Amino acid sequence: RKVKGGNIDVHPSEKALIVHYEVEATILGELGDPMLGERKECQKIIRLKSLNANTDIASLARKVVEECKLIHPSKLAEVEQLLYYLQNRRDASAGKEKKEKSSKPKDPPPFEGMEIDEVANINDMDEYIELLYEDIPDKVRGSALILQLARNPDNLEELLINETALGALARVLREDWKQSVELATNIIYVFFCFSRCFFLQCSFSQFHGIITHYKIGALCMNIIDHELKRHELWQEELAKKSNLLDEDPENQTLKKDYEKTYKKYQGLVVKQEQLLRVALYLLLNLAEDTRTELKMRNKNIVHMLVKALDRDNFELLILVVSFLKKLSIFMENKNDMVEMDIVEKLVKMVPCEHEDLLNITLRLLLNLSFDTGLRNKMVQVGLLPKLTALLANENYKQVAMCILYHISMDDRFKSMFAYTDCIPQLMKMLFECPDERVDLELISFCINLAANKRNVQLICEGNGLKMLMKRALKFKDPLLMKMIRNISQHDGPTKSLFIDYVGDLAAQISNDEEEEFVIECLGTLANLTLPDLDWELVLKEYKLVPYLKDKLKPGSAEDDLVLEVVIMIGTVSMDDSCAALLAKSGIIPALIELLNAQQEDDEFVCQIIYVFYQMVFHQATRDVIIKETQAPAYLIDLMHDKNAEIRKVCDNTLDIIAEYDEEWAKKIQSEKFRWHNSQWLEMVESRQMDDSEQYLYGDDRIEPYIHEGDILERPDLYYNADGLIAPDGAVSPDFFGDYHLQNGDVVGQHPFSGSIGVDGFGQSPGVPARPATAYGYRPDEPYYYSYGAR
Repeated sequence: RKVKGGNIDVHPSEKALIVHYEVEATILGELGDPMLGERKECQKIIRLKSLNANTDIASLARKVVEECKLIHPSKLAEVEQLLYYLQNRRDASAGKEKKEKSSKPKDPPPFEGMEIDEVANINDMDEYIELLYEDIPDKVRGSALILQLARNPDNLEELLINETALGALARVLREDWKQSVELATNIIYVFFCFSRCFFLQCSFSQFHGIITHYKIGALCMNIIDHELKRHELWQEELAKKSNLLDEDPENQTLKKDYEKTYKKYQGLVVKQEQLLRVALYLLLNLAEDTRTELKMRNKNIVHMLVKALDRDNFELLILVVSFLKKLSIFMENKNDMVEMDIVEKLVKMVPCEHEDLLNITLRLLLNLSFDTGLRNKMVQVGLLPKLTALLANENYKQVAMCILYHISMDDRFKSMFAYTDCIPQLMKMLFECPDERVDLELISFCINLAANKRNVQLICEGNGLKMLMKRALKFKDPLLMKMIRNISQHDGPTKSLFIDYVGDLAAQISNDEEEEFVIECLGTLANLTLPDLDWELVLKEYKLVPYLKDKLKPGSAEDDLVLEVVIMIGTVSMDDSCAALLAKSGIIPALIELLNAQQEDDEFVCQIIYVFYQMVFHQATRDVIIKETQAPAYLIDLMHDKNAEIRKVCDNTLDIIAEYDEEWAKKIQSEKFRWHNSQWLEMVESRQMDDSEQYLYGDDRIEPYIHEGDILERPDLYYNADGLIAPDGAVSPDFFGDYHLQNGDVVGQHPFSGSIGVDGFGQSPGVPARPATAYGYRPDEPYYYSYGAR
């Protein structure tokens, strides 16, 4: 056997040198002649754990050359150069390793009670294989020696090509795993070493072929299932003896028997958890192949893992939770976890003294929190205050906030945050953020919380709103302004706080500012339906009317901005003088033109009709709409729109128009009659056609049916609340408000129940607020951001 040295390289990711060498083995005959020869290229990794910025490179290089016989002394200068490179190489993986430290389980150490005093030698593999054919103690010893070799990465390649050893290990595991936990643990650990090596080197296919050939994965799952059932039996036996002792606590025999059983149980659990840990880690590496992962799922791997969550071993729990986190990204696996009530089992780990376990548990909860039902369960089991408490810890703040953000998407749970210290913590984070733009997760969470009135009261306590406005206007942050917009939508004392900032917000409405920021400022102003606010002064001082009119032109701006302009016009139109100002500027024809352009967009149609609804309350604008535009004709066409919100606003507007204009009242009345009696009218028209055919044959015995116009002239056919309308045919405006239900309205729920009156703000007292918009961002919907969860 001859060894020939080769090149020396640096390790790509570790602080280590790789020494390449060539081994030439020759079998000699009786006379010393070479009979058979083989040459193989090998490599040795020299890990330099002590290498740091203060290391003496020259001394370290001499030490490496002296101790490694594969490096010729003439290569001392080359070794020094490589060491100098390693010393100064930027560790690009350091940050990543630090980040993933708590999410990746540690490799299992040599297990307690399984160490042997012998030092294994790769040249003695044949002896170790022979031990696998002996009794159980020898098999344990042989497997432990092979494991010792497998734990050294330098030996894995040679072990991998030893088919005899792999076949013997697989056979012994398959036949004898029930007879010895130590034996099963050792053999599975050997295969785990292979899986770790090939997983790290991204050469999975070669190892996967070996595992598939020997069916190690399926065997491991059978072993895990069996051990979990054994554990349940142990617990049942222990519980029985505990119950007997509780019934007779003075019985020393029962006490000694229980103590003996409990001690035995603890010893068995320690060994069993060692076996479970290495078997699960092997399966975790195998699950990198999604096809293999699917096979595991079909064999109930999720149920086994959730059962294992009842253990107390931190290292085992980290591995189990890591495995569950990986599986949880697939819906089928998540559904299996739901069946096993996984949230109830995870809640005991939050909080937890073990940092790594808590971190990986939170990440699993984050994956699960994408499911609405599981979010509900998290709240039910009391996770909300626990997660809120973790916001103060820098290590867990980010992932805890993401879970809380998901919970805040549900309106049922928004109010619960008011009973924790979550909002004060979030406000502190907002104000202390050093960057111009607040972290996406933080501001998204705040936007959701601001959709709840009680939360808004806490946000605005002290100088909360003042500080938010100051920061939003300083940095022109559209997301922070979106939060302020949500705050402004709530009626009560918080809305009146905005009077001091109307001028600041109106000043942002210009073509010079970022469009997203202007949209949020417009939305905030549109929410300020305050009777004490002089909108006419605001429009004139900040010259908003030309801006609003210009943006109404089709194609002049993005739809989101145009829609906010329409909503803003609807708000200011509640003021009589503002409505007149807008009508004089020619905004009404611009709105009708926009209605034509956006007639397929329900949001635009609904909000434009709402503007008309506001304007018909005022004499000046009412006459313009009724006499100078075709708005009523559009409204009649939209009376029977498929969108319920459009129908409701349209009906309310037409009711007011009908009260003030007799000609339009008849047209509206006729259209409503036609709609409510459309089937009957179709039948009438059909019969009339049949009758006309009879006249062709001279049959004049059948009188023609009454025409629709004749019916409308017979008020005795109309019903009122008490029966028939008076014969004189007089119809009061209350007919439209009190009784006339249509388009699916329910008695008692019509938006205009009662006569139409006008309050001091030019608005009827019972009129609902501005219709909600689902276009783009809806204030009562959660604001979403994108991030990966794996």
